[in-house]
Amino acid sequence: MLEVPVLSDAALIGRDDSPPSAGAAPPTPPLRSPLRAYQIGAIQQIEQALAAGCKRIVLQMPTGAGKTFVGAELVHHFRGNGARAGIFTSPALSLIDQTVEKFHDAGIADIGVMQAYHHMTDWTQPIQICSVQTLQRRTMPSADFVIVDEAHRWFDSYESWFSAEWRDIPIIGLSATPWTHGLGKFYDRLIVGATTQQLIDAGFLSKFRVFAPASPDLAGIRVVAGDYHEGELAAAMNKQPLVADIVQTYLERANGRPTMCFGVDRAHAKAIQQQFIAAGIPAGYIDCFTEAAERREIARQLEAGDIKVVTNAYCLTIGIDWPFVSCLILARPTRSEMLFVQMVGRGLRTSPDTGKADCLILDHSDNHLRLGFVTDIHHDQLDDGKPRAKAVAKPSEALPQKCPKCAFLKPPKVSACPCCGFLPVRQNKITNRAGELVEMVNRTSVKPTTPADREAFLGELKWIGRSRGYKPGWPAVQFKQKYGFWPDAYRDAAPRAPSTATSNWVQSQLIRYAKARQRRVAS
Repeated sequence: MLEVPVLSDAALIGRDDSPPSAGAAPPTPPLRSPLRAYQIGAIQQIEQALAAGCKRIVLQMPTGAGKTFVGAELVHHFRGNGARAGIFTSPALSLIDQTVEKFHDAGIADIGVMQAYHHMTDWTQPIQICSVQTLQRRTMPSADFVIVDEAHRWFDSYESWFSAEWRDIPIIGLSATPWTHGLGKFYDRLIVGATTQQLIDAGFLSKFRVFAPASPDLAGIRVVAGDYHEGELAAAMNKQPLVADIVQTYLERANGRPTMCFGVDRAHAKAIQQQFIAAGIPAGYIDCFTEAAERREIARQLEAGDIKVVTNAYCLTIGIDWPFVSCLILARPTRSEMLFVQMVGRGLRTSPDTGKADCLILDHSDNHLRLGFVTDIHHDQLDDGKPRAKAVAKPSEALPQKCPKCAFLKPPKVSACPCCGFLPVRQNKITNRAGELVEMVNRTSVKPTTPADREAFLGELKWIGRSRGYKPGWPAVQFKQKYGFWPDAYRDAAPRAPSTATSNWVQSQLIRYAKARQRRVAS
Protein backbone atom coordinates (compact mmCIF):
# COMPACT_ATOMS: atom_id res chain seq x y z
CA MET A 1 0.00 0.00 0.00
CA LEU A 2 1.17 3.50 -0.78
CA GLU A 3 2.47 5.26 2.35
CA VAL A 4 1.09 8.78 2.30
CA PRO A 5 1.19 11.21 5.24
CA VAL A 6 -1.95 13.11 6.23
CA LEU A 7 -1.37 16.53 4.72
CA SER A 8 -3.49 19.56 3.88
CA ASP A 9 -5.88 19.16 0.96
CA ALA A 10 -6.12 22.94 0.49
CA ALA A 11 -4.09 22.87 -2.69
CA LEU A 12 -6.16 20.14 -4.27
CA ILE A 13 -9.89 20.31 -3.50
CA GLY A 14 -12.69 22.62 -2.58
CA ARG A 15 -11.55 25.82 -4.25
CA ASP A 16 -13.60 28.48 -5.97
CA ASP A 17 -12.42 28.34 -9.60
CA SER A 18 -13.78 31.75 -10.61
CA PRO A 19 -11.16 33.94 -12.32
CA PRO A 20 -9.68 37.04 -10.72
CA SER A 21 -11.51 40.28 -11.42
CA ALA A 22 -10.51 42.05 -14.59
CA GLY A 23 -7.61 44.43 -14.24
CA ALA A 24 -6.80 43.39 -10.70
CA ALA A 25 -3.17 42.76 -9.80
CA PRO A 26 -2.47 39.24 -8.53
CA PRO A 27 -2.40 39.11 -4.72
CA THR A 28 0.77 38.22 -2.87
CA PRO A 29 1.42 34.48 -3.25
CA PRO A 30 0.87 32.46 -0.07
CA LEU A 31 3.33 30.00 1.37
CA ARG A 32 3.67 26.87 -0.74
CA SER A 33 1.49 24.02 0.49
CA PRO A 34 3.23 20.77 1.48
CA LEU A 35 3.39 18.01 -1.08
CA ARG A 36 2.00 14.54 -0.57
CA ALA A 37 4.37 11.60 -0.55
CA TYR A 38 3.35 10.29 -3.98
CA GLN A 39 3.71 13.78 -5.47
CA ILE A 40 7.22 14.06 -4.03
CA GLY A 41 8.04 10.64 -5.44
CA ALA A 42 6.77 11.61 -8.88
CA ILE A 43 8.85 14.78 -8.95
CA GLN A 44 11.93 12.86 -7.82
CA GLN A 45 11.46 10.35 -10.65
CA ILE A 46 11.17 13.19 -13.16
CA GLU A 47 14.31 14.84 -11.78
CA GLN A 48 16.21 11.55 -12.06
CA ALA A 49 15.06 11.08 -15.64
CA LEU A 50 16.11 14.64 -16.55
CA ALA A 51 19.48 14.12 -14.89
CA ALA A 52 19.94 10.97 -17.01
CA GLY A 53 19.41 13.04 -20.15
CA CYS A 54 15.77 12.19 -20.90
CA LYS A 55 13.99 15.28 -22.25
CA ARG A 56 10.58 13.90 -23.18
CA ILE A 57 8.66 12.57 -20.16
CA VAL A 58 4.99 11.81 -19.43
CA LEU A 59 3.75 11.75 -15.83
CA GLN A 60 0.61 9.70 -15.28
CA MET A 61 -1.49 10.31 -12.16
CA PRO A 62 -5.24 9.78 -11.73
CA THR A 63 -7.82 12.55 -11.87
CA GLY A 64 -7.82 14.26 -8.48
CA ALA A 65 -4.17 13.41 -7.71
CA GLY A 66 -3.01 17.02 -8.15
CA LYS A 67 -1.24 16.97 -11.52
CA THR A 68 -1.44 20.76 -11.92
CA PHE A 69 0.02 21.22 -8.44
CA VAL A 70 2.88 18.88 -9.40
CA GLY A 71 3.31 20.93 -12.58
CA ALA A 72 3.71 24.06 -10.47
CA GLU A 73 6.40 22.35 -8.40
CA LEU A 74 8.17 21.40 -11.62
CA VAL A 75 8.20 25.09 -12.53
CA HIS A 76 9.98 25.77 -9.23
CA HIS A 77 12.42 22.96 -10.05
CA PHE A 78 13.29 24.30 -13.51
CA ARG A 79 13.64 27.88 -12.29
CA GLY A 80 15.80 26.75 -9.41
CA ASN A 81 18.12 25.20 -11.98
CA GLY A 82 18.46 28.43 -13.94
CA ALA A 83 15.51 28.31 -16.36
CA ARG A 84 14.20 31.80 -17.13
CA ALA A 85 11.06 31.18 -19.19
CA GLY A 86 8.57 28.36 -19.38
CA ILE A 87 5.32 27.37 -21.10
CA PHE A 88 2.41 25.52 -19.50
CA THR A 89 -0.20 24.62 -22.10
CA SER A 90 -3.77 23.38 -21.68
CA PRO A 91 -6.29 22.08 -24.26
CA ALA A 92 -9.39 23.43 -22.48
CA LEU A 93 -10.29 27.07 -21.88
CA SER A 94 -11.94 26.06 -18.60
CA LEU A 95 -8.54 24.93 -17.31
CA ILE A 96 -6.70 28.21 -17.89
CA ASP A 97 -8.04 30.13 -14.89
CA GLN A 98 -7.87 27.02 -12.70
CA THR A 99 -4.19 26.68 -13.59
CA VAL A 100 -3.52 30.35 -12.87
CA GLU A 101 -5.12 29.97 -9.44
CA LYS A 102 -3.26 26.79 -8.56
CA PHE A 103 0.07 28.25 -9.71
CA HIS A 104 -0.59 31.28 -7.56
CA ASP A 105 -1.37 29.04 -4.58
CA ALA A 106 1.94 27.28 -5.24
CA GLY A 107 3.81 30.59 -4.99
CA ILE A 108 4.14 31.46 -8.70
CA ALA A 109 2.96 35.01 -9.38
CA ASP A 110 4.93 36.17 -12.46
CA ILE A 111 2.43 34.66 -14.91
CA GLY A 112 1.13 35.75 -18.28
CA VAL A 113 -1.78 34.12 -20.10
CA MET A 114 -1.99 33.39 -23.82
CA GLN A 115 -5.73 33.19 -24.40
CA ALA A 116 -7.82 35.53 -26.52
CA TYR A 117 -8.91 38.68 -24.63
CA HIS A 118 -7.67 37.36 -21.28
CA HIS A 119 -7.09 40.15 -18.75
CA MET A 120 -3.76 38.59 -17.67
CA THR A 121 -2.16 38.72 -21.13
CA ASP A 122 1.41 39.86 -20.55
CA TRP A 123 4.25 38.74 -22.82
CA THR A 124 6.86 40.11 -20.44
CA GLN A 125 6.14 37.50 -17.76
CA PRO A 126 8.53 34.52 -17.68
CA ILE A 127 5.80 31.86 -17.18
CA GLN A 128 3.15 31.71 -19.90
CA ILE A 129 -0.01 29.65 -19.36
CA CYS A 130 -1.28 29.02 -22.86
CA SER A 131 -4.47 27.81 -24.48
CA VAL A 132 -3.54 25.36 -27.22
CA GLN A 133 -6.11 26.90 -29.53
CA THR A 134 -4.59 30.36 -29.08
CA LEU A 135 -1.04 29.05 -29.31
CA GLN A 136 -1.79 27.52 -32.70
CA ARG A 137 -2.60 30.98 -34.09
CA ARG A 138 0.37 32.86 -32.64
CA THR A 139 4.13 32.82 -32.81
CA MET A 140 5.53 30.21 -30.47
CA PRO A 141 7.27 31.98 -27.56
CA SER A 142 10.76 30.88 -26.60
CA ALA A 143 11.08 28.80 -23.46
CA ASP A 144 13.55 26.83 -21.39
CA PHE A 145 10.97 24.15 -20.57
CA VAL A 146 7.46 23.12 -21.60
CA ILE A 147 4.75 21.41 -19.53
CA VAL A 148 1.84 19.94 -21.50
CA ASP A 149 -1.34 19.42 -19.48
CA GLU A 150 -3.77 16.66 -20.60
CA ALA A 151 -0.98 15.28 -22.78
CA HIS A 152 -3.20 12.53 -24.16
CA ARG A 153 -5.04 15.22 -26.14
CA TRP A 154 -2.67 15.50 -29.11
CA PHE A 155 -2.51 18.58 -31.36
CA ASP A 156 -0.46 18.77 -34.54
CA SER A 157 1.05 22.06 -33.40
CA TYR A 158 2.84 20.15 -30.62
CA GLU A 159 5.09 18.53 -33.22
CA SER A 160 7.14 21.72 -33.51
CA TRP A 161 8.29 21.18 -29.92
CA PHE A 162 9.59 17.74 -30.81
CA SER A 163 11.69 19.01 -33.70
CA ALA A 164 15.49 19.31 -33.73
CA GLU A 165 15.21 23.00 -32.83
CA TRP A 166 13.75 22.11 -29.42
CA ARG A 167 15.70 18.88 -28.81
CA ASP A 168 17.48 20.27 -25.72
CA ILE A 169 14.32 21.75 -24.16
CA PRO A 170 12.65 19.48 -21.56
CA ILE A 171 9.00 18.70 -22.32
CA ILE A 172 6.91 17.16 -19.53
CA GLY A 173 3.43 15.81 -20.30
CA LEU A 174 0.79 15.42 -17.58
CA SER A 175 -2.16 13.05 -17.99
CA ALA A 176 -4.42 10.62 -16.15
CA THR A 177 -4.74 8.54 -19.34
CA PRO A 178 -1.60 8.85 -21.53
CA TRP A 179 -2.58 5.95 -23.80
CA THR A 180 -3.08 7.81 -27.06
CA HIS A 181 -2.04 5.79 -30.08
CA GLY A 182 1.42 6.93 -31.17
CA LEU A 183 2.20 9.09 -28.12
CA GLY A 184 5.37 7.06 -27.60
CA LYS A 185 6.76 8.37 -30.89
CA PHE A 186 7.18 11.77 -29.24
CA TYR A 187 7.75 11.02 -25.55
CA ASP A 188 10.53 8.72 -24.38
CA ARG A 189 9.47 7.74 -20.88
CA LEU A 190 6.32 7.11 -18.87
CA ILE A 191 6.39 7.71 -15.12
CA VAL A 192 3.41 6.45 -13.09
CA GLY A 193 3.21 8.64 -10.00
CA ALA A 194 0.37 6.65 -8.39
CA THR A 195 -2.47 4.36 -9.41
CA THR A 196 -6.16 4.91 -8.77
CA GLN A 197 -6.29 1.95 -6.38
CA GLN A 198 -3.32 3.23 -4.39
CA LEU A 199 -4.94 6.63 -3.91
CA ILE A 200 -8.26 5.06 -2.94
CA ASP A 201 -6.50 2.86 -0.38
CA ALA A 202 -4.70 5.93 0.99
CA GLY A 203 -7.93 7.91 1.26
CA PHE A 204 -7.04 10.53 -1.36
CA LEU A 205 -9.65 9.31 -3.83
CA SER A 206 -13.17 8.13 -3.13
CA LYS A 207 -14.28 4.53 -2.97
CA PHE A 208 -16.91 3.59 -5.51
CA ARG A 209 -19.71 1.09 -6.10
CA VAL A 210 -21.06 0.15 -9.52
CA PHE A 211 -24.51 -1.00 -10.59
CA ALA A 212 -25.32 -2.03 -14.15
CA PRO A 213 -29.12 -1.87 -14.27
CA ALA A 214 -29.61 -2.01 -18.05
CA SER A 215 -27.77 -3.45 -21.02
CA PRO A 216 -28.30 -1.48 -24.23
CA ASP A 217 -28.58 -3.27 -27.55
CA LEU A 218 -25.52 -2.16 -29.51
CA ALA A 219 -25.75 -4.84 -32.17
CA GLY A 220 -24.97 -3.49 -35.61
CA ILE A 221 -23.34 -0.22 -34.49
CA ARG A 222 -20.17 0.46 -36.43
CA VAL A 223 -16.81 1.07 -34.79
CA VAL A 224 -14.88 4.08 -36.12
CA ALA A 225 -11.35 4.94 -34.93
CA GLY A 226 -11.63 2.48 -32.07
CA ASP A 227 -14.96 3.69 -30.65
CA TYR A 228 -18.64 3.43 -31.49
CA HIS A 229 -19.99 5.54 -34.37
CA GLU A 230 -21.48 8.48 -32.50
CA GLY A 231 -24.55 9.00 -34.67
CA GLU A 232 -25.58 5.34 -34.62
CA LEU A 233 -24.79 5.12 -30.91
CA ALA A 234 -26.97 8.14 -30.13
CA ALA A 235 -29.90 6.61 -32.01
CA ALA A 236 -29.52 3.36 -30.07
CA MET A 237 -29.25 5.05 -26.67
CA ASN A 238 -31.95 7.71 -27.13
CA LYS A 239 -34.83 5.28 -26.93
CA GLN A 240 -37.61 6.06 -24.49
CA PRO A 241 -37.34 2.85 -22.41
CA LEU A 242 -33.61 3.35 -21.86
CA VAL A 243 -33.98 7.02 -20.94
CA ALA A 244 -36.86 6.25 -18.60
CA ASP A 245 -34.84 3.49 -16.93
CA ILE A 246 -32.07 6.01 -16.21
CA VAL A 247 -34.47 8.18 -14.20
CA GLN A 248 -36.13 5.24 -12.46
CA THR A 249 -32.79 3.76 -11.42
CA TYR A 250 -31.66 7.12 -10.06
CA LEU A 251 -34.81 7.33 -7.93
CA GLU A 252 -34.26 3.83 -6.59
CA ARG A 253 -30.51 3.96 -6.01
CA ALA A 254 -29.24 7.52 -5.78
CA ASN A 255 -32.10 9.90 -5.05
CA GLY A 256 -30.64 13.04 -3.48
CA ARG A 257 -27.00 12.48 -4.45
CA PRO A 258 -25.38 15.26 -6.53
CA THR A 259 -25.18 13.50 -9.88
CA MET A 260 -23.33 13.96 -13.17
CA CYS A 261 -24.74 12.15 -16.21
CA PHE A 262 -22.83 11.48 -19.45
CA GLY A 263 -24.88 11.29 -22.64
CA VAL A 264 -23.83 10.39 -26.17
CA ASP A 265 -24.51 13.74 -27.83
CA ARG A 266 -26.32 17.00 -27.12
CA ALA A 267 -29.75 15.69 -28.11
CA HIS A 268 -29.37 12.60 -25.95
CA ALA A 269 -28.12 14.54 -22.92
CA LYS A 270 -30.92 17.07 -23.34
CA ALA A 271 -33.52 14.28 -23.58
CA ILE A 272 -32.25 12.78 -20.33
CA GLN A 273 -32.43 16.19 -18.62
CA GLN A 274 -36.02 16.67 -19.77
CA GLN A 275 -36.96 13.19 -18.54
CA PHE A 276 -35.59 14.03 -15.09
CA ILE A 277 -37.51 17.31 -15.03
CA ALA A 278 -40.72 15.52 -16.11
CA ALA A 279 -40.26 13.19 -13.13
CA GLY A 280 -40.04 16.17 -10.77
CA ILE A 281 -36.26 16.05 -10.39
CA PRO A 282 -34.57 19.44 -11.04
CA ALA A 283 -31.78 18.92 -13.56
CA GLY A 284 -29.25 21.10 -15.37
CA TYR A 285 -27.56 20.68 -18.72
CA ILE A 286 -24.09 21.60 -20.01
CA ASP A 287 -22.60 21.29 -23.47
CA CYS A 288 -19.65 22.78 -25.32
CA PHE A 289 -21.55 26.03 -25.89
CA THR A 290 -22.32 26.66 -22.21
CA GLU A 291 -20.50 29.80 -21.05
CA ALA A 292 -18.02 29.57 -18.16
CA ALA A 293 -20.16 31.76 -15.88
CA GLU A 294 -23.20 29.57 -16.50
CA ARG A 295 -21.14 26.43 -15.78
CA ARG A 296 -20.07 27.88 -12.44
CA GLU A 297 -23.68 28.73 -11.60
CA ILE A 298 -24.82 25.19 -12.48
CA ALA A 299 -22.05 23.77 -10.32
CA ARG A 300 -23.12 26.02 -7.43
CA GLN A 301 -26.74 24.91 -7.79
CA LEU A 302 -25.73 21.25 -7.86
CA GLU A 303 -23.59 21.60 -4.75
CA ALA A 304 -26.33 23.55 -2.95
CA GLY A 305 -28.98 20.98 -3.86
CA ASP A 306 -31.05 23.39 -5.98
CA ILE A 307 -30.64 20.91 -8.82
CA LYS A 308 -29.95 17.22 -8.38
CA VAL A 309 -28.53 16.12 -11.73
CA VAL A 310 -26.39 17.71 -14.44
CA THR A 311 -26.44 16.03 -17.84
CA ASN A 312 -23.72 16.70 -20.39
CA ALA A 313 -22.46 15.54 -23.74
CA TYR A 314 -18.74 14.75 -23.65
CA CYS A 315 -17.65 18.13 -22.27
CA LEU A 316 -17.27 17.35 -18.54
CA THR A 317 -14.49 14.80 -18.93
CA ILE A 318 -11.65 17.29 -18.29
CA GLY A 319 -11.33 20.62 -16.56
CA ILE A 320 -14.02 19.92 -13.95
CA ASP A 321 -13.23 19.95 -10.23
CA TRP A 322 -16.55 19.12 -8.55
CA PRO A 323 -15.56 16.95 -5.57
CA PHE A 324 -19.10 17.01 -4.15
CA VAL A 325 -20.41 14.83 -7.02
CA SER A 326 -21.21 11.44 -5.45
CA CYS A 327 -23.09 9.73 -8.28
CA LEU A 328 -22.23 9.18 -11.94
CA ILE A 329 -24.67 8.01 -14.60
CA LEU A 330 -22.89 6.48 -17.58
CA ALA A 331 -25.35 6.59 -20.47
CA ARG A 332 -22.55 6.84 -23.02
CA PRO A 333 -21.17 3.43 -24.13
CA THR A 334 -17.54 3.50 -25.19
CA ARG A 335 -14.77 1.13 -26.18
CA SER A 336 -12.13 3.73 -25.25
CA GLU A 337 -10.31 3.17 -21.98
CA MET A 338 -9.25 6.82 -21.96
CA LEU A 339 -12.78 8.19 -22.22
CA PHE A 340 -14.07 5.63 -19.71
CA VAL A 341 -11.41 6.44 -17.10
CA GLN A 342 -11.87 10.19 -17.60
CA MET A 343 -15.64 9.90 -17.07
CA VAL A 344 -15.34 7.82 -13.91
CA GLY A 345 -12.61 10.10 -12.60
CA ARG A 346 -15.15 12.94 -12.33
CA GLY A 347 -16.70 11.20 -9.33
CA LEU A 348 -13.61 9.97 -7.49
CA ARG A 349 -12.51 13.19 -5.81
CA THR A 350 -13.06 13.20 -2.07
CA SER A 351 -15.24 15.77 -0.32
CA PRO A 352 -15.19 15.34 3.48
CA ASP A 353 -17.02 18.64 4.02
CA THR A 354 -20.12 17.35 2.22
CA GLY A 355 -20.16 13.97 3.95
CA LYS A 356 -19.36 12.09 0.74
CA ALA A 357 -18.63 8.49 1.71
CA ASP A 358 -18.31 6.98 -1.77
CA CYS A 359 -19.23 7.43 -5.40
CA LEU A 360 -22.17 5.51 -6.79
CA ILE A 361 -21.83 4.64 -10.48
CA LEU A 362 -24.95 3.68 -12.43
CA ASP A 363 -23.63 2.17 -15.64
CA HIS A 364 -26.41 1.98 -18.25
CA SER A 365 -23.83 1.42 -20.98
CA ASP A 366 -22.13 -1.88 -20.02
CA ASN A 367 -18.79 -0.05 -19.99
CA HIS A 368 -17.65 -1.89 -16.86
CA LEU A 369 -18.69 -5.26 -18.26
CA ARG A 370 -16.75 -4.39 -21.41
CA LEU A 371 -13.64 -2.74 -19.91
CA GLY A 372 -13.54 -3.72 -16.23
CA PHE A 373 -13.13 -1.43 -13.22
CA VAL A 374 -10.97 1.69 -13.60
CA THR A 375 -8.73 0.32 -10.84
CA ASP A 376 -7.85 -2.61 -13.10
CA ILE A 377 -6.83 -0.59 -16.16
CA HIS A 378 -3.04 -0.27 -16.29
CA HIS A 379 -0.44 0.47 -18.96
CA ASP A 380 3.24 0.55 -18.08
CA GLN A 381 4.49 1.95 -21.38
CA LEU A 382 3.51 4.47 -24.02
CA ASP A 383 1.97 3.42 -27.33
CA ASP A 384 4.66 3.59 -30.02
CA GLY A 385 2.21 3.93 -32.88
CA LYS A 386 2.89 0.51 -34.38
CA PRO A 387 -0.11 -1.53 -35.57
CA ARG A 388 -1.76 -3.15 -32.60
CA ALA A 389 -2.02 -6.90 -32.45
CA LYS A 390 -5.52 -8.24 -31.97
CA ALA A 391 -6.20 -8.38 -28.26
CA VAL A 392 -6.47 -11.87 -26.82
CA ALA A 393 -8.24 -12.22 -23.51
CA LYS A 394 -6.23 -13.97 -20.81
CA PRO A 395 -7.66 -16.00 -17.95
CA SER A 396 -6.22 -13.48 -15.47
CA GLU A 397 -8.08 -10.63 -17.16
CA ALA A 398 -11.45 -11.54 -15.68
CA LEU A 399 -14.15 -8.87 -15.92
CA PRO A 400 -16.71 -7.89 -13.29
CA GLN A 401 -19.91 -9.89 -13.15
CA LYS A 402 -23.40 -8.45 -12.64
CA CYS A 403 -25.44 -9.77 -9.73
CA PRO A 404 -28.64 -11.17 -11.29
CA LYS A 405 -30.66 -10.01 -8.29
CA CYS A 406 -29.58 -6.38 -7.62
CA ALA A 407 -27.39 -5.52 -10.69
CA PHE A 408 -24.38 -4.76 -8.44
CA LEU A 409 -21.09 -5.36 -10.27
CA LYS A 410 -19.10 -7.94 -8.35
CA PRO A 411 -15.31 -8.23 -8.60
CA PRO A 412 -14.14 -11.19 -10.69
CA LYS A 413 -14.30 -14.63 -9.02
CA VAL A 414 -16.59 -13.41 -6.21
CA SER A 415 -19.60 -15.70 -5.79
CA ALA A 416 -21.81 -14.05 -3.17
CA CYS A 417 -22.91 -10.51 -4.01
CA PRO A 418 -21.25 -8.03 -1.59
CA CYS A 419 -24.31 -5.77 -1.92
CA CYS A 420 -27.35 -8.02 -1.46
CA GLY A 421 -25.74 -11.31 -0.45
CA PHE A 422 -27.28 -13.28 -3.32
CA LEU A 423 -25.39 -16.51 -4.01
CA PRO A 424 -26.07 -18.23 -7.34
CA VAL A 425 -26.88 -21.90 -6.93
CA ARG A 426 -25.97 -24.38 -9.62
CA GLN A 427 -29.18 -25.63 -11.22
CA ASN A 428 -29.99 -29.02 -12.64
CA LYS A 429 -29.87 -28.34 -16.36
CA ILE A 430 -32.10 -31.26 -17.40
CA THR A 431 -35.83 -31.35 -16.69
CA ASN A 432 -38.88 -33.08 -18.09
CA ARG A 433 -41.45 -30.78 -19.66
CA ALA A 434 -44.64 -31.88 -21.43
CA GLY A 435 -43.19 -35.19 -22.54
CA GLU A 436 -40.01 -33.76 -24.03
CA LEU A 437 -36.46 -33.48 -22.70
CA VAL A 438 -35.33 -29.84 -22.61
CA GLU A 439 -31.94 -28.42 -21.71
CA MET A 440 -32.30 -25.54 -19.24
CA VAL A 441 -29.74 -22.74 -19.52
CA ASN A 442 -28.83 -20.86 -16.38
CA ARG A 443 -27.97 -17.49 -17.90
CA THR A 444 -26.30 -16.19 -14.75
CA SER A 445 -23.69 -18.90 -14.57
CA VAL A 446 -23.21 -20.59 -17.95
CA LYS A 447 -20.25 -19.14 -19.84
CA PRO A 448 -18.28 -20.45 -22.82
CA THR A 449 -15.01 -22.15 -22.06
CA THR A 450 -12.94 -19.46 -23.76
CA PRO A 451 -13.48 -16.11 -25.51
CA ALA A 452 -12.64 -17.93 -28.74
CA ASP A 453 -15.71 -20.15 -28.22
CA ARG A 454 -17.97 -17.10 -27.95
CA GLU A 455 -16.45 -15.51 -31.04
CA ALA A 456 -16.84 -18.75 -33.02
CA PHE A 457 -20.46 -19.15 -31.89
CA LEU A 458 -21.36 -15.62 -33.02
CA GLY A 459 -19.61 -16.18 -36.37
CA GLU A 460 -21.64 -19.34 -36.91
CA LEU A 461 -24.85 -17.50 -36.04
CA LYS A 462 -23.97 -14.82 -38.61
CA TRP A 463 -23.51 -17.54 -41.25
CA ILE A 464 -26.90 -19.07 -40.45
CA GLY A 465 -28.62 -15.69 -40.34
CA ARG A 466 -27.27 -14.61 -43.72
CA SER A 467 -28.01 -17.94 -45.41
CA ARG A 468 -31.62 -17.84 -44.19
CA GLY A 469 -32.21 -14.13 -44.76
CA TYR A 470 -32.79 -13.26 -41.10
CA LYS A 471 -32.61 -9.67 -39.83
CA PRO A 472 -29.10 -8.29 -39.09
CA GLY A 473 -29.73 -8.25 -35.34
CA TRP A 474 -30.77 -11.93 -35.19
CA PRO A 475 -27.28 -13.33 -34.36
CA ALA A 476 -26.84 -10.96 -31.41
CA VAL A 477 -30.30 -11.83 -30.04
CA GLN A 478 -29.55 -15.55 -30.24
CA PHE A 479 -26.15 -15.04 -28.63
CA LYS A 480 -27.80 -13.25 -25.71
CA GLN A 481 -30.43 -15.97 -25.51
CA LYS A 482 -27.69 -18.51 -24.86
CA TYR A 483 -25.21 -16.59 -22.71
CA GLY A 484 -27.32 -13.89 -21.07
CA PHE A 485 -25.41 -10.85 -22.36
CA TRP A 486 -24.86 -9.03 -25.64
CA PRO A 487 -21.84 -9.98 -27.79
CA ASP A 488 -20.33 -6.48 -27.96
CA ALA A 489 -16.78 -7.77 -27.46
CA TYR A 490 -17.15 -10.16 -30.43
CA ARG A 491 -19.08 -7.97 -32.86
CA ASP A 492 -16.25 -8.28 -35.45
CA ALA A 493 -16.47 -12.09 -35.56
CA ALA A 494 -16.29 -13.31 -39.15
CA PRO A 495 -19.12 -15.53 -40.45
CA ARG A 496 -18.16 -19.19 -40.51
CA ALA A 497 -19.86 -22.48 -41.37
CA PRO A 498 -21.80 -23.68 -38.33
CA SER A 499 -20.84 -26.74 -36.34
CA THR A 500 -23.34 -29.54 -35.74
CA ALA A 501 -23.76 -28.39 -32.14
CA THR A 502 -24.61 -24.83 -33.15
CA SER A 503 -27.02 -25.98 -35.89
CA ASN A 504 -28.78 -28.26 -33.40
CA TRP A 505 -28.99 -25.46 -30.83
CA VAL A 506 -30.56 -23.06 -33.35
CA GLN A 507 -33.00 -25.76 -34.43
CA SER A 508 -34.02 -26.39 -30.81
CA GLN A 509 -34.62 -22.66 -30.32
CA LEU A 510 -36.85 -22.55 -33.40
CA ILE A 511 -38.84 -25.55 -32.14
CA ARG A 512 -39.18 -24.00 -28.69
CA TYR A 513 -40.34 -20.70 -30.20
CA ALA A 514 -42.88 -22.45 -32.46
CA LYS A 515 -44.38 -24.45 -29.59
CA ALA A 516 -44.55 -21.39 -27.35
CA ARG A 517 -46.36 -19.55 -30.12
CA GLN A 518 -48.82 -22.41 -30.51
CA ARG A 519 -49.56 -22.32 -26.77
CA ARG A 520 -50.16 -18.55 -26.90
CA VAL A 521 -52.54 -18.94 -29.85
CA ALA A 522 -54.39 -21.78 -28.13
CA SER A 523 -54.80 -19.81 -24.92
